[in-house]
Amino acid sequence: MPERFDKAYYDRFYRNPATRAMTPADARRQAAFVAAYLRHLRLPIRRIVDLGCGVGTTLRALGREFPGARLQGVERSDYLCGRYGWTPGTVEDYRDGRPYDLVVCHDVLGYLDDAACARAIGNIADLCRGAAYVSVITADDAGAYDADRTDAAQTLRPAAWYRRRLARHFLHVGGGLHLKKPVDTVVWALERA
Repeated sequence: MPERFDKAYYDRFYRNPATRAMTPADARRQAAFVAAYLRHLRLPIRRIVDLGCGVGTTLRALGREFPGARLQGVERSDYLCGRYGWTPGTVEDYRDGRPYDLVVCHDVLGYLDDAACARAIGNIADLCRGAAYVSVITADDAGAYDADRTDAAQTLRPAAWYRRRLARHFLHVGGGLHLKKPVDTVVWALERA
């Protein structure tokens, strides 16, 4: 059986301007937002892991925002690990001896079944000591995304499903950002999502 996340997949959803889901400019805006909010909260970011980093556009953009941070890209795709040197692994099984200040998981959880996704959220929490940026299309996003640029193989769960599981470990502060509990910084009540 051919690997699902092969060169053709990344050419379609990452490289081809006519079919890609996110542009490099989108990734830079996303990274700038995440970095600005974390700087606002005065969270030091020295170690970043991107679980399911794809071609690394977001990870590299975060590296420009936090130039002194150590970056770790993790990918399940043999093709990408070979091409970019990412560490082989998945969001549900990657381990490291030291926690990360920022854990990124963008558009990965939708590819997992419910049990694997729940394990992945627990692993994100285990890897995190500061903040996590978690983004995934949910059933509540119907009509808000371009179906032609989105892989239909994803599971569309209700947003509440993710919120319940993330809330066990994190305080959601908006924009996909979650602070690891117990929160060690001041977050005003109206800044909490």
